[in-house]
Amino acid sequence: MDKSRPPHASTRPEQAANLETKLDFLGQPAAYPEAPSRVEAVETHMSWVFLTDTHAYKLKKPVRYDYLDFSTVEARRLDCEVEVRLNRRLAAEVYLGVIPLVLDTAGRLSLGGAGETVDWLVRMQRLPADRMLDHLLRNGAVRQPEIVQLARRLARFYAALPAEPLAPEAYRQSLAGRIEDNLRELVSPEFGLPRDVPAGLARFQLDFLEHHAGLFDRRVQAGRIVEGHGDLRPEHVCLLAQPVVIDCLEFKREYRILDPADELGYLALECERLHAPHVACWLLEEYGEASGDAPPAGLLHFYQSCRAMLRAKLALWHLRDDGRHLPEKWIATARDYLEWAQRHADSAGN
Repeated sequence: MDKSRPPHASTRPEQAANLETKLDFLGQPAAYPEAPSRVEAVETHMSWVFLTDTHAYKLKKPVRYDYLDFSTVEARRLDCEVEVRLNRRLAAEVYLGVIPLVLDTAGRLSLGGAGETVDWLVRMQRLPADRMLDHLLRNGAVRQPEIVQLARRLARFYAALPAEPLAPEAYRQSLAGRIEDNLRELVSPEFGLPRDVPAGLARFQLDFLEHHAGLFDRRVQAGRIVEGHGDLRPEHVCLLAQPVVIDCLEFKREYRILDPADELGYLALECERLHAPHVACWLLEEYGEASGDAPPAGLLHFYQSCRAMLRAKLALWHLRDDGRHLPEKWIATARDYLEWAQRHADSAGN
């Protein structure tokens, strides 16, 4: 990004609204109402996040995939609004609202104000990096009372959600579809992974789903399937005095229709991967205590095996964009997740 040009410098209107100019503008401190000392830009798969001293601003990428479409300004506005609404369920104090990126008649960009809206951003309170759960796990600094608080917060969250009105068979079919989709991607020739490991895992998962259909049906019949968070990972959890959970998977509701046992198992899996199996145990034990929900161990391991397969697939997807320069990293990550998928498959089968 060009830091030499003042952020409010006039450009031709047809140039000012292009993506490069938006990123250039948003990368400069003078663009922001809080007048920060510096701006840090972080690129993710679907957005750019601009971090000031006190706030975070998220700009959606103008991309289109099979599972989302951010290709128009209006689509990005709608997604920003959904993101704020959903994330306020677990982080009301963090998600401050949606703000327009505006182009005035002189061709100058600004956040808010008069002119033509050329994009939209989510505005958030910046969270302390040293209180994010992934950071604390890597540094061996997680305390049990903090996880107890988190588990209780999540138990209250899920208990307050209405049960999804779906048939047991439909729930099982949705799980089978995701297993098959994970397999299809993982054995794609473009990634060069051996076929036998993901194929064996998918076969086990589909067999488990068929032979233990009653486990899943009882979860549906008990009203356990809800519209949850969708992406419950340590990097989305901040252990403040009152824990908050950010970055809900907002762009496709289907991916948020889930069993809390699936979501809690996912978070526990990621704790295990960060060498903190004791934290995973604290989380699951306290959640069970607080919620009164005790899903069978085999069901939990099944969910964790499926989640690890999903994460392996997502790791490989990085090879299609930013990961082309670090293929070894993403292939190693995918292999690691496949190993975790196998461990939990083995545990589910015992």
